[in-house]
Amino acid sequence: MAAISMRLPVPRKLVGPSAPRGGEKHLVAPGDTITTDTGYMRGHGTYVEDEKLIASVAGAVERVNKLVCVRALKTRYNGEVGDIVVGRITEVQQKRWKVETNSRLDSVLLLSSMNLPGGELRRRSAEDELAMRDYLQEGDLISAEVQSVFSDGAVSLHTRSLKYGKLGQGVLVQVSPSLVKRQKTHFHDLPCGASVILGNNGFIWIYPTPEQKDEEAGGFTPNLEPVPLSDREVISRLRNCIVALATQKLMLFDTSILYCYEASLPHQIKDILKPEVMEEVVLETRQRLLDLEG
Repeated sequence: MAAISMRLPVPRKLVGPSAPRGGEKHLVAPGDTITTDTGYMRGHGTYVEDEKLIASVAGAVERVNKLVCVRALKTRYNGEVGDIVVGRITEVQQKRWKVETNSRLDSVLLLSSMNLPGGELRRRSAEDELAMRDYLQEGDLISAEVQSVFSDGAVSLHTRSLKYGKLGQGVLVQVSPSLVKRQKTHFHDLPCGASVILGNNGFIWIYPTPEQKDEEAGGFTPNLEPVPLSDREVISRLRNCIVALATQKLMLFDTSILYCYEASLPHQIKDILKPEVMEEVVLETRQRLLDLEG
């Protein structure tokens, strides 16, 4: 029988605020008055009543000049052009695939918006349409870029670059989209021996770093070779570190994930998810990030 870990309840330690230097963020709940000043413009997450600007969602108040909006703490993904996303194919339709991207509506990947295997550029024929299920089928995971956003909020994707396409061996972690920091690149080869794709939609893909980049595949021939135990251990540790960071509401980007990985090395992989170990590891990560900013 497998060993069962049992722990007695212990009082939780008070952890310092995770807000960045420069003051606490102004948090509001639905119905809270943000300001009574009539000189402000109404942004997302707010409404005006009796000449008062009131929050319609729970979140942090953000001000850009005279524009006031509330960024929800927990929300579905709202697509923006240029975002990198990780999604799962849910349906194969005529000349398009439906993709689950943690959004309110299913996203769309058109047959004309993807690189054909081999990277050849030509018009899509009836044969290509018949072979759609050979490229991508239900359950497949893909990385893609947001090409456009429709008026109803649905997202149109494309995989025209060879760095996008079908994902092979790896682990998917789902977190809140608000915890993924926007950066110039969301593809990171970490020095610990694994790579991550930080999807803006809150889907994070962890996979073994490929020894060589295959530029001829067009992103549709995933590597299905067995993954060595050492790589699987690194991926498992990274996965638990990302879950720990998300649980403690710390922003996810390559530096925070790497610092958390290094802080977790004295502990066993399965112990990282224990509350007391999680707090210790994330507290050390937070301190290193503050030292880096300072």
